[in-house]
Amino acid sequence: MAPPKSTRGVPLTVHPHPSFQPYADAWTHSIEAISELVLPLTEGEWNRATPCPGWSVRDVVSHIIGIETEMLGDPRPIHTLPRDLRHVVDEFTRYMEVQVDVRRHHTAPEMTSELEYTVIRRTRQLRNEKRDPSTMVRGPLGNQVTLEFALQLRAFDVWIHEQDLRAALGVPGNWDSPGAFVVRDILLAGMPKVVAKLAGAPAHSTVVIDVHGPVEFLRTVRVDGSGQGTIDSTPSLGPAVTLAMDWETYVRLAAGRVRPHAVADRVRIDGDAELAAAILANFSVTP
Repeated sequence: MAPPKSTRGVPLTVHPHPSFQPYADAWTHSIEAISELVLPLTEGEWNRATPCPGWSVRDVVSHIIGIETEMLGDPRPIHTLPRDLRHVVDEFTRYMEVQVDVRRHHTAPEMTSELEYTVIRRTRQLRNEKRDPSTMVRGPLGNQVTLEFALQLRAFDVWIHEQDLRAALGVPGNWDSPGAFVVRDILLAGMPKVVAKLAGAPAHSTVVIDVHGPVEFLRTVRVDGSGQGTIDSTPSLGPAVTLAMDWETYVRLAAGRVRPHAVADRVRIDGDAELAAAILANFSVTP
């Protein structure tokens, strides 16, 4: 059997640890889509606002370059942020903004060439990855995470940002690409906390999330007697709330790209309206 190829025709070696493969494939698909989206852009298009709060097209691409170079082990830039960035509100956003702000005055050719070089380096690194999935590596905040989780997070991040760029540039697509399923799993993992802790769903209650479209699923969040939440794919016969929406709306809400009132016409609510409002108010699970 021939080795799988990326859309650029570069062979991707099958990893000795199969758990890496879905994340490597998803990352490759999204990062190449991003490269193709931004290559023809004019200087003005790089300044378009994206759904990612405070970030332009240039800023989103700068963020991707910055995190990927950190995954390569490159040192972080020494850079002092301006004080007037309203979207920089805590340690996490300050950390993320450094790689972005340091590139704010880069030209279109500088951006595309750095992105291309970074993708080549990271593709080579992934192709040659021999470490065990449980190896601890530097995570997004300099913290230690397993290599497998780090790769999962990168697949998640680049797919979400691909959609940010597509929204800004008016080029929809790839809602069901490999990264979409990585994103589905990570966003759903945050739902028990949203329902049980943040929205305060009562003990012994259930909440059903019914999503249709390019990626379809039905999940039930169950709150036990001690107020702990879990999630599974078994339907609930008498949920306190059912939230039904399309996949794009689910992603935009759970990734914090839109507020519930802006998509109220795209979310169907059955059951306890007050609890549903509390869930939707806390629906965003990304930092």
